[in-house]
Amino acid sequence: MDAALSEVTVDPTLVLLTVEEAARRLRVGRTTCFALIRTGALESLMVGGLRRVPVDAPAAYVARLRTEQLAA
Repeated sequence: MDAALSEVTVDPTLVLLTVEEAARRLRVGRTTCFALIRTGALESLMVGGLRRVPVDAPAAYVARLRTEQLAA
């Protein structure tokens, strides 16, 4: 599958994202995404031994950033 096409085609049934998928949605690197998770800025949870990010968490993070920056 073409990389550009896979970025636009999102499975609407997804509930959880991998850290890599969340990083792609935020347009940041994997390491930055893990740092956001470690500080609690980006919500995540463990499923078994796997770290997953709720599908709505990246948008919630961006919304908080926008609110904070508009208030500053």
